[in-house]
Amino acid sequence: MTLWWALLIVAYLSVYLAAAQHHRRALYPSAYRIKRGSYSLVNPTVQRSEEDVNQLFEILLAGMQIPDGGQEMQISDKELASLRSVAKLEVVCEDVLPKRLSDIRRLTAELDRRRRPLSWPDFERTVLTLVYAAQTLARSGSRQQREAWADAATRLFRALQKDLAPS
Repeated sequence: MTLWWALLIVAYLSVYLAAAQHHRRALYPSAYRIKRGSYSLVNPTVQRSEEDVNQLFEILLAGMQIPDGGQEMQISDKELASLRSVAKLEVVCEDVLPKRLSDIRRLTAELDRRRRPLSWPDFERTVLTLVYAAQTLARSGSRQQREAWADAATRLFRALQKDLAPS
């Protein structure tokens, strides 16, 4: 009887450790954490169909602004802002995407080391991170900040380009 309990505990601990390592190796570890007061999704994604892709493209063309922190996402087109899929987009943009330059540099370093293509959710988040980096670059004041954000945006673009290239 104690042998079965010991085997059960070993199996439980190995599953627990594997899950913990998965979150550490994830490109976007915050996608696996549920935050209070947010749209309760684990690993949220915006695009599930071709229609969702077209809506996201339309939202980006309408001038969506991804906030730095503490602010809400801004979409100038009221009709697009009222769509149900925008709630998921807000969760991804506010809770999942890295906002600090150091976090984006960590992400680009991990993207440079990757040998396999990105998963669809990671590709989507990387595109949105590139949009955020470009918007932050446009808002940057000092020359040093502009150069740092330009480097981050360039590295994100190269990672996406590498992912899209035929292998």
